[in-house]
Amino acid sequence: MNRDELLEELTQDILAYAMHGSFPERELAKSIKPEQLDERFEEYELLLDLHFILKEDVVSFVRELPKQLRSVRTETRTRSRTRRGTVDGRINWQDTIEKRYSDYPRDSSIFVCENRSEDYDIPENVVLKHLISVVHTTIQEAEQYLRGEYEWVSETWNGNENLIDELQRIVERNVHVRRIRDPEAYEPTERMLTTAANSRHDLYRNAASLLRSRQELFRGEPDAIRTLLEETAIAPDDTDSLFELFVLFRFVATLEELRETQPQFKTIATDRQEVARFEGDKEIVLYHDNSARDRDLSFLAVPEEDKDELSRTEKVQLTAQEIASDYFGREFRNHTGRPDIIVLEIISENGDHEYLITEVKNSTNVDTIRQGVKETLEYLAFLRVNEEFVFEHKSDPDAQNCFGSGWNGLLVVQDLESDTASLGDQADKPITILQASELERDLEVVLREVV
Repeated sequence: MNRDELLEELTQDILAYAMHGSFPERELAKSIKPEQLDERFEEYELLLDLHFILKEDVVSFVRELPKQLRSVRTETRTRSRTRRGTVDGRINWQDTIEKRYSDYPRDSSIFVCENRSEDYDIPENVVLKHLISVVHTTIQEAEQYLRGEYEWVSETWNGNENLIDELQRIVERNVHVRRIRDPEAYEPTERMLTTAANSRHDLYRNAASLLRSRQELFRGEPDAIRTLLEETAIAPDDTDSLFELFVLFRFVATLEELRETQPQFKTIATDRQEVARFEGDKEIVLYHDNSARDRDLSFLAVPEEDKDELSRTEKVQLTAQEIASDYFGREFRNHTGRPDIIVLEIISENGDHEYLITEVKNSTNVDTIRQGVKETLEYLAFLRVNEEFVFEHKSDPDAQNCFGSGWNGLLVVQDLESDTASLGDQADKPITILQASELERDLEVVLREVV
């Protein structure tokens, strides 16, 4: 599955889940934000705004802003005031006579005076002020990255540091911007945007266009989401996060079909990686990114004290070599490693627990996949709950069955061109290997065995 296919799948998934408020936005943001960003940018809306200010047309807008602000429009407002004994402004004699007759009979010191002033609070300027505020606030949050040398910044604000300072001066000192009132929480309204979009001035038309593109991003328009994934939020050559997120969404969708119910999605918190929970006669909990520490799960590899039989580590090495050799039809030597995983926990009514440990490798490289086989076996062999091994040698101590039933470990890899073992051919193996294109068809088979 190439990058374009992943983007297409993820765009649909994000529209189906995240943009309708069901999939945890922080989990999504965490998966697609550049690694250099701190935890603040796991807030989905802030990440979207970071993407927004990195758009070339936003940078161009700010670059032209000092010159464009000279043409800020105002409307003339006439304000009438009643004065006694003084005149400040043009006397409106008709209103003065009416005021003397109705309210101040025979008082010739009463005058109604008119003063004309410039009104900055027109719809176009409220649109402009809102756009400037969005860009300025986001720059303040991301300034250390925009001034740094990060590839994902591309040639936008990086190399143009004066733009950050210039915008700061505009916000703090520009007399036109300061005279425009701050927009209300519900503003700019659609009518305001329409007025700005129909303006004769480029300044307002561009501001309205940029804010509408931002609205499309926040509404989850397919093209906007695809642009988010494709251009800014992920380093151009790194599809690992895309692939992991794709697999995670496939788990959610398949479990929905199996259980015929909607899951309860969770907000991701520190040291808690629960993504979704399915209620029923069996409770199913889906975790992502490391182990489910809040459920006392761990994967600690410690040597066995019994030297008369193979240790778990040795068992992993030998079994990994056997599986990879059978799958690819060739002999290998062993290596080590350990990335992030997906954990599925199934809790029966009687309190029994079952687990499916899934390792994801965004690769077609044979050695990388072999590494994934070994790591998946390690997860199974060293999976502990409350410091006790989950898969002990209960029925046959001599068999050293430390990998579960054969359906407790899953490795997902990219699509391979070479012939490989089918799902049926792997029935007697401790773990299952599925390629990306096989998930839609075969993931349900694997899940049925443990769910």
